Amino acid sequence: MKHDSHRNDLGEFLKARRAELTPAEVGLPDGGPRRVPGLRREEVAVLAAISTDYYSRLEQGRMPASPAVLASLAQVLRLDDDQRAYLYELAAKEEYRPPRPAPAATPRPRVQAQLQRILDDMTHTPAFVIGPRTEVVAWNAMGAALITDFGKIPEGQRYYIRMLFTDPAMRELYADWEGVTRLAIAQMRMHNANNPGDTKLTELVGELSFAYPEFRQWWAAHHVATRGTGTKHLRHPVVADLHLDWNAVTWAADPDLQIIVWTAEPGTPTHDGLRLLASWASDPAHAISGSPS
Repeated sequence: MKHDSHRNDLGEFLKARRAELTPAEVGLPDGGPRRVPGLRREEVAVLAAISTDYYSRLEQGRMPASPAVLASLAQVLRLDDDQRAYLYELAAKEEYRPPRPAPAATPRPRVQAQLQRILDDMTHTPAFVIGPRTEVVAWNAMGAALITDFGKIPEGQRYYIRMLFTDPAMRELYADWEGVTRLAIAQMRMHNANNPGDTKLTELVGELSFAYPEFRQWWAAHHVATRGTGTKHLRHPVVADLHLDWNAVTWAADPDLQIIVWTAEPGTPTHDGLRLLASWASDPAHAISGSPS
């Protein structure tokens, strides 16, 4: 049976997770020198109560996994909730099926006028809209003032993950640039689990992998995370240090789109900084390119 690239994703994910575990962490003897880090296939198989041959076939994309086996592997490999969800998403594509033609590129998401109006009404709250490949498809004035003038970036290059690597100002903006970027990569992988072979994603990953060894290494690690909520430290060129809470809100009319909203607790220096940034952004001398409608 032929196996497709998505099935290879499952195998690579399993290999990446077992490479992160040591025998001691799972209660096994060391077993002497190892050619590669982490657990051997046979050790994972023993812990999951399946044969080594069966597990090898799973990694090679030659065997579908039952729910019981997936649950066992998730426990053995110490998967967190996001990793477990990603494992099941990949495994859901494992059913036998006739070969399919190469998928066409998924169109770039478009934003409804209603959503743009919502963004524009948020005059003191930075926000932008992001797609599964991290394409930035809409934003408000505060979002552009906080992050970058998205309107000056050609649409074909307006991917958040790409900007994190290619724009020196973005590297300076985030106090923990590496942590932010690794998380963005993990989120992009998670949010494209059901989008195998997408040509735009493949092109983006190929471009960044060729140009940036860090991206190549972090993408190959197969870490995953959902976009949810968190806090980030920004070193803004106009209003200095900001410690902002961010939330990702899924747009019900198009679940592939998420609104990233940045807020700060009232009375804090960061809240005052956002008010100052709003005043700065409203000054015609600092005109910012508008979001496409």
